[in-house]
Amino acid sequence: MLEAQHISKAFKNEQVLDDLNLQLHEHETLSILGRSGSGKTTLLKILAGLETPDAGRVLNNDQDVLSLPVHKRDIVYLYQEALLFPHLNVSENIAFGLRLRKTDGAAINERVNDMIQQLELEGMQDKMPHQLSGGQKQRVSFGRALITNPSVLLLDEPFGNLDADSRHSMQHLFKRIAKEFKITSVFVTHNVKEAILMGDRISNLKDGKLYIYPTLEQFLNAGENMVQEEIKFWQSISETKKNSN
Repeated sequence: MLEAQHISKAFKNEQVLDDLNLQLHEHETLSILGRSGSGKTTLLKILAGLETPDAGRVLNNDQDVLSLPVHKRDIVYLYQEALLFPHLNVSENIAFGLRLRKTDGAAINERVNDMIQQLELEGMQDKMPHQLSGGQKQRVSFGRALITNPSVLLLDEPFGNLDADSRHSMQHLFKRIAKEFKITSVFVTHNVKEAILMGDRISNLKDGKLYIYPTLEQFLNAGENMVQEEIKFWQSISETKKNSN
């Protein structure tokens, strides 16, 4: 569905992305793991058509993304912040994309009510964004994105600002909704555990190159990645505790 071909991007003298290729399969979530500053957000913005690459192109359903007007790209980009409209309540925020498309009012109400149920937001339809917790805001943001049935969802560390319990809850909610709505998505994170949990396939963005691993085993056994660093960290903690006893 979504394909990036030979993408390169530099800012001044820094090569952020270097001849990068990506193929996203239908109804899968591809996790992209990488450190801060590795180019994850730049890649997502290029996939969404919000940033122009120095070389290469992005195709969605065989159409060049940059050649299409924004409303016809059928790609939704979700930021780390929920970015809800502060003057609209929960129902109105979720319905926003449908109203832009001039969807029939009865159909909007039905789809919004169904989405609120799916997101476990019953009873919060009339609440304003300032009355919601961080996790609730992110649920509303998901609902606003999903209700228009985009062909691709791009998620830029969407749970990064949440506390541990809310993050855990949102991870499992997204997995359930992704299955039910047959979502095709790219999920960017710097958290190894989250990359493994969220992705049907896992990739690592390093030095401008994207390394995509066909299986979890190949990812775990790959040298010089963040998994090995985390394993070494916990081994060192274990050794320290042993030596202190």
